[in-house]
Amino acid sequence: MLVFIGAALVIIIIPGPDQALMTRQALVRGKMSGFASTMGGAMGLTIHASLAAFGLSALLVASPVAFNILKIVGAVYLVWIGVQTIRMASRAVADLPTGEPSERRPLRCIRKGFLTNALNPKLAVFFVTFLPQFLPSSGPVLTQALTYCGVFALLYIAWFSLYVFTIDKFGSVLRRRKVRAGIEYVTGVLLLGFGAGLAMQGV
Repeated sequence: MLVFIGAALVIIIIPGPDQALMTRQALVRGKMSGFASTMGGAMGLTIHASLAAFGLSALLVASPVAFNILKIVGAVYLVWIGVQTIRMASRAVADLPTGEPSERRPLRCIRKGFLTNALNPKLAVFFVTFLPQFLPSSGPVLTQALTYCGVFALLYIAWFSLYVFTIDKFGSVLRRRKVRAGIEYVTGVLLLGFGAGLAMQGV
């Protein structure tokens, strides 16, 4: 289990579209919205983890049509968020004259976090290849797999909760007009890059 926890933490910490999203949510809407997005992200990756535990993700990965549909939808979603974020960057100065987070919308934040991970087929591939390495060759394999999925989700929540708290802690600096606009722009470009990379995967 300790080996799994160590490997999972390394994978979770690696920057990806979810980290870019959490950064923006915590910066623009405050830590509660960042925590909401974290919960949504955990739900999204739990979908892939659970499907992998039941062996269904292998079917998705093995089906070019299903995999490509999910890949295209996920790429379009990331590009859409990226474009919206870049547009927000140009309006950042006018939107937050006092440097405070804007109105929080928890359900919307949860949905964004969920869709960012649920529509990412790379997570399906990841869990299909990563999870079996830690499963026993015999015995209660499904129970063990679901346990690992739960641990991975808890680690994800713990890491990104700490990350969001840190972003909010330095909010007085990060929410300065020019700083926020710069971070939003960079986040938007990263999301566009993640979307394009996802779309080009396997091309």
